[in-house]
Amino acid sequence: MVITNSQSGTNVEEIADGLYRINTPVTLPGDSGGFSFNQYLIVDDEPLLFHTGPRKMFALVREALASVIAPERLRHIAFSHVEADECGSLNEWLATAPQASPLCGTVAAMVSISDLADRPPVALADGQGVSLGRHTVRWIDTPHLPHAWECGFLMEERTGTLLCGDLFTQGGADLPPLTSSDILGPSEAFRRSMDYFSHTRNADAMFEKLAQLEPTTLACMHGSAWSGDGAGLLRSLAQSVRE
Repeated sequence: MVITNSQSGTNVEEIADGLYRINTPVTLPGDSGGFSFNQYLIVDDEPLLFHTGPRKMFALVREALASVIAPERLRHIAFSHVEADECGSLNEWLATAPQASPLCGTVAAMVSISDLADRPPVALADGQGVSLGRHTVRWIDTPHLPHAWECGFLMEERTGTLLCGDLFTQGGADLPPLTSSDILGPSEAFRRSMDYFSHTRNADAMFEKLAQLEPTTLACMHGSAWSGDGAGLLRSLAQSVRE
């Protein structure tokens, strides 16, 4: 793990071939354990950043990304849904990378990003893929899972990595970049303390759709990324949410 900013603790770690986790730990008021924000960089012919981080964190994320590639090389700025930590600094990234475009689902493009973004978005339908070079990402619609009508995730097929956004959110600021230990217990404890799931009636079907992708790495937005039987863990999460 490389610390790119000693004051904030922002750091970078390669968690799969060509796929880097950028992490910034933070302290939240009244929470001694802290929290963290992750972005994921896929280095390829057409580099992709998944999650921008909040606008006020842009300089830290840019500094970290620049330790891996020149920021102006970015071609895709992707995110799960419209929220500050997902796409708050979208326009700052578009200004930094003149060839980059927002990459999102069709609903996000229609209801928000076509208006909010300084350049037109590339809108992906459910199951549509984009080749980055050696890597291919495929958009998976998951409306209201865990929340937001426009929500969806990217599956990176070469490494078997599911960029799963807010699923498996773990509290804490001092967690390893990648783990094979239990994250379901900590993430469910966090969810039960501050339930951010919409509990859509279609959750089971969407969890199963994600499980059938058989990911071997889960790139979580908050906390550690995870390595193992992703299908089994997604089905276990579905059961826990159902109960």
